[in-house]
Amino acid sequence: MTTILPTSEEDPALSVVRFTSELSWADAGPEVAEPQVSRLCTEAQECMVRARWFDLVSLMLTSADVILSKVSEKDLECIFTVICNVVTKSESPDEALEMAKLISAKITQQPSDKPALRLKILFNLYNLLENPYSRLAKESFKFLSKYLATFSGEDAYILSEAKEEAVRTIVEFVKAPDLFQCDLLDMPAVGQLEKDAKHALAYQLLQIFLTQRLDAYVEFQDANSTLLKGYGLVHEDCMTKMRLISLVDLGSDDSGRIPYSLIRDTLQINDEKVELWVVKAITAKLMDCKMDQMNQMVIVSRCTERVFEHQQWLTLRSKLATWRGNVANVISTIRANRIAEDGSQAVQGLVIR
Repeated sequence: MTTILPTSEEDPALSVVRFTSELSWADAGPEVAEPQVSRLCTEAQECMVRARWFDLVSLMLTSADVILSKVSEKDLECIFTVICNVVTKSESPDEALEMAKLISAKITQQPSDKPALRLKILFNLYNLLENPYSRLAKESFKFLSKYLATFSGEDAYILSEAKEEAVRTIVEFVKAPDLFQCDLLDMPAVGQLEKDAKHALAYQLLQIFLTQRLDAYVEFQDANSTLLKGYGLVHEDCMTKMRLISLVDLGSDDSGRIPYSLIRDTLQINDEKVELWVVKAITAKLMDCKMDQMNQMVIVSRCTERVFEHQQWLTLRSKLATWRGNVANVISTIRANRIAEDGSQAVQGLVIR
């Protein structure tokens, strides 16, 4: 079985173009196939550099008919997750809508072939289409955060004036599908909620999204579903965000290796969905990794930190020290080789004389 394996070295969209073009030209032989694959990949890179997202989607869909008949449903879902994600890159709502129409037209051409998968792809595409509220929510969160940051060390009475805004900011952060980092826990205006009789649960919710995993959210939701509905939060959206957050949190382990089984259990999904969620995390730029299907292991090279505190600084310091040591070793090796080469050339000169 072949699966798209995006890594930090190549954009997921380019990986899809490379994979689908190689599959499309596989029967033509390497002499014909390699130039065609190279041409398509170069064209895809130009589209990304120039932000020609509609052209990129068109290019990615050129081989859709071929891949729909040649790869498994699980691989197809991964491929179209990456294709659909390109819609989110456009700054123009009209362009995003045109891309969505292009994708949906391709998906609905043969509705009787893999109907359940086609319906799921269309549903995922619909969820990716950004509505006006989404952008307003991000701007709202940005300004609310700046406002809360102005409260620092004031007396309890002054801080109390910011309680409602602090709760609103927490809700905006949890609700936003593409916000995964913030420093709200460091703000006194937010910290006061921890022991507040009315708003303590809002603070607990923020702690879950910034420091804990899916199981903690599920437990919280079971006990406080009415509260979450009152905040205007949708349980399914929160589950999606927490699954991505939990996956990234697994990747922050020093080993940089995550067994498929651990992802399955942590995200509370079945085995067939593991790779799909890894692809989702990559396309959201939350992590860079490779999927070792043979050993059922995800090898992480980078992941996003939800908060950046003392422990994260220590980890960064350790990584920089390791990098510095590696660079020093490389320089020493180059110098040693150069000295050896110069000595060898000197000896050869003496022999010639």
